[in-house]
Amino acid sequence: MPDPSTYRPAPGTIPDSPGVYRFRDPAGRVIYVGKAKNLRNRLNSYFADVWSLHARTQQMVTTAAGVDWVTVGTEVEALQLEFSWIKEFDPRFNVKYRDDKSYPFLAVTLDEEFPRLQVMRGAKRKGVRYFGPYSHAWAIRETLDLLLRVFPSRTCSAGVFKRAHQIGRPCLLGDIGKCSAPCVGRVSPEEHRAIVDDFCDFMGGRTEQFLKRVEREMLQASEELEFERAARLRDDLVALRRALEKQTVVLGDGTDADLVAFAEDPLEAAVQVFHVRGGRVRGQRGWVVEKVEDLTTGDLVHHFCRQMYGEQEGETDVPRELLVPALPDDADALADWLSERRGSRVSLRVPQRGDKKSLMETVSRNASEVLQRHKLRRAGDLTTRNKALEEIAENLGMDGVPLRIECFDVSQIQGTDVVASMVVFEDGLERKSEYRRFIIRGNPDGSGMDDLSAMAEVMRRRFARVKTDQPAEPLPTGELPGIDPLTGKARRFAYPPQLIVVDGGQPQVNATAEVLAEMGVTDVALCGLAKRLEEVWLPADDFPVILPRTSEALYLLQRVRDEAHRFAITFHRQRRSKRMTESALDQVAGLGEVRRKALLRHFGSLKRIAEASPEEIAAVPGIGLRTAESVLTALRSPETGKTGER
Repeated sequence: MPDPSTYRPAPGTIPDSPGVYRFRDPAGRVIYVGKAKNLRNRLNSYFADVWSLHARTQQMVTTAAGVDWVTVGTEVEALQLEFSWIKEFDPRFNVKYRDDKSYPFLAVTLDEEFPRLQVMRGAKRKGVRYFGPYSHAWAIRETLDLLLRVFPSRTCSAGVFKRAHQIGRPCLLGDIGKCSAPCVGRVSPEEHRAIVDDFCDFMGGRTEQFLKRVEREMLQASEELEFERAARLRDDLVALRRALEKQTVVLGDGTDADLVAFAEDPLEAAVQVFHVRGGRVRGQRGWVVEKVEDLTTGDLVHHFCRQMYGEQEGETDVPRELLVPALPDDADALADWLSERRGSRVSLRVPQRGDKKSLMETVSRNASEVLQRHKLRRAGDLTTRNKALEEIAENLGMDGVPLRIECFDVSQIQGTDVVASMVVFEDGLERKSEYRRFIIRGNPDGSGMDDLSAMAEVMRRRFARVKTDQPAEPLPTGELPGIDPLTGKARRFAYPPQLIVVDGGQPQVNATAEVLAEMGVTDVALCGLAKRLEEVWLPADDFPVILPRTSEALYLLQRVRDEAHRFAITFHRQRRSKRMTESALDQVAGLGEVRRKALLRHFGSLKRIAEASPEEIAAVPGIGLRTAESVLTALRSPETGKTGER
């Protein structure tokens, strides 16, 4: 394995100007391309301590055998060169936004004499205008069927078109008025192209203008007593409005924008894009990508823009406005580069308020759901779960696969409301009935409670219950260990795990190992999963176990850790919320929870209750005048303040 120090450039040889750099493997292949505002600072970061780098970056720098660079004048030039090199070399370590499926587009072949409307997938071609993408091909065909009545354009293949031209008879669509039949000369190439241009304008967002034009022609035909033509235009108007109903207006100002949102974990990121044209959502796409480095959200935006808009043909691929969750460091240069691609100014910004921010939240929720589905897709496969358990056993040196895994996590805020969670996975699946929550009691000497002390307390309580629930004598014939013979149900904590996972690194693992040794627990494996680099730590080891990024074992350990974290955070928030809702009303004798809630529901806040008169408070059902006076006394006492806040 190459050592990064062997190919590190000599001190002072790296310039501090903008540029683009390439890492090469021993065979000379380019494995990574990047750009930097300051080449010296950026490249030096790769030659720091290897263990301090992101896991994917570690793999890249130890695979590479050399690095070279090219300086440029501006950041925009660096963007252009970076895009060119990535397209040329296709480096294996660069972030690649790959579709989670092949999305269909509505395509118009403008490069043909008689343009054709069709459903098209795959790479985009020059000379073809695209609308979408759509989630399903049937959605395109349904919309197209409505619009062909108004825009009778060619939809047939070259073979069908040529055959109709040879026999001099159009197809069925030509006979029913859904094609202008250019194949038999019913319209000239210029007239057919005018129909297609109107279709493109309508799909491109100029809907209101076209609707008004059709309506105006309909009224004019009616005034001229051309009732058949007026009726046909009326039906056209209905068809256009039905087509528009399928595309909900989300931004009333007719915005042309792409909204991009990310959901990420340390190893992967899911991206969702909503294409809004003329204020309507015209398409949606989604990807899941591997994070090559320790990337910020702004870095993900940079990579997304380079790949999304760099390889497409036609100015319509780049919107007027790009709404993102965070701006990259090179936002100005990126906006200039996008403007060059479009041919007019492109705005790159983060929505702060209003409808655009609300829509961005919707896009973000979609991204979170995509990432969650991506992670859980593996959980539904029995073969995949078995493979994950076998990989865990192999990498942790266990004698058998861990059929029962327990994961523990601690949640607190500066030592207050300290709680812990225990989640259980059996055969690689969640066993929610076995989940447990712990309220940390604290140290007997009254000293502060940190995560290590809390984890130690949880382990003592958990394995003390194992000993309590285990039978002291051999069980009678027919009785099962861990089952209460009276109720037939499993005793709490009756089954010990084969593997314990703690949320943390080396300190948490070593502290837990000490407690297990102290309690004589020697038949349970232990490991910790650190969030920063997704490293697996074993007791008393100086170096972590690095699992491959595509390892099923790593995916399962991540799911276990994330579920424990979620369970602990939820319980901690419940405890904190309950404590914060305690008020001066608790001091009023005889005022129970039901009447406290009735008071708060009626007045809305403690401040308004304190400002009310005894008669106004007594008007609340269930509250007498004497109780009302007691409430005001409690709220207006010097200890609680005039508004009753504590």
